[in-house]
Amino acid sequence: MALESSPVLTVTTDPMLVGAAVFVLGLLIGSFLNVVIYRLPKMMESAWQAQCQALLNASAPPDANTAETAFNLVWPNSHCPDCHAPVRAWQNIPVLSYLLLRGRCACCGTAISKRYPAIELTAASLGLATAVALPGANLWVIAWALVFSWCLLTLSVIDLDHQLLPDNITLPLLWLGLGLNQFEVFAALDDAVWGAVAGYGSLWLFYWAFKLVTGKEGMGHGDFKLLGAVGAWLGWQALPLVVILSSLIGAATGVGLIALRGRARSAPIPFGPFLAAAAWVALLWGEDLTQAYLRFAGLA
Repeated sequence: MALESSPVLTVTTDPMLVGAAVFVLGLLIGSFLNVVIYRLPKMMESAWQAQCQALLNASAPPDANTAETAFNLVWPNSHCPDCHAPVRAWQNIPVLSYLLLRGRCACCGTAISKRYPAIELTAASLGLATAVALPGANLWVIAWALVFSWCLLTLSVIDLDHQLLPDNITLPLLWLGLGLNQFEVFAALDDAVWGAVAGYGSLWLFYWAFKLVTGKEGMGHGDFKLLGAVGAWLGWQALPLVVILSSLIGAATGVGLIALRGRARSAPIPFGPFLAAAAWVALLWGEDLTQAYLRFAGLA
């Protein structure tokens, strides 16, 4: 990966100050990610229902552009799902408002899910770790690495909730990676193009081979697109590490769920979070891990 520094845009500020700023930014971004994670699947479901109604010549769906029926990332404003009281600005401060409200709605006392502050803290922690792991890197590299990290977090949680990796995120992520690597931000453009091809194609081939042998679907098409996006960002060289790490993490998680929770062996487990975790590790420490393995194997 490129990850080159620049004398103009290199981080020279106090690392503690930079880390604090990125952590606070991560909290704010995490608050927005909560909105995306909750609303985007519902928006997609609504769009699918409207398309089905149109195909079946059913009655026309309500106009999604009216204020009464619009549902998107901006409208309606945040509100309590139980009493529908609007969430005021001071009640929307990441983590802090949850603590001040003691995890309950200020109007009706309904418990607020702990996942909201958890995702905010996770986004902040990912941001801090990314900034710390790329010391002296070009500021634009760090900024785009943060975007990549937060997109991976969003996809992971949506996949855990719905076993779905939305094209609304995976496809723009793929094209963004190719666009950035036109300037060799993370990898050479040729490596990024072949990374996208190899990432998508490898899982596509695995999917059909598994289906021909077992008659079952081993993974969803969203996994192909996610690995293609990872290849577009990090280059084809990162893909073996990503596939191996994600498979190991997935296998360990599956065995753990079966042993500790009695989960059925046939119960599906979303693979997206494992791919995302492995991609994030490869982004920050991929070259170090690869070199360590080659030295261990006596190949370097």
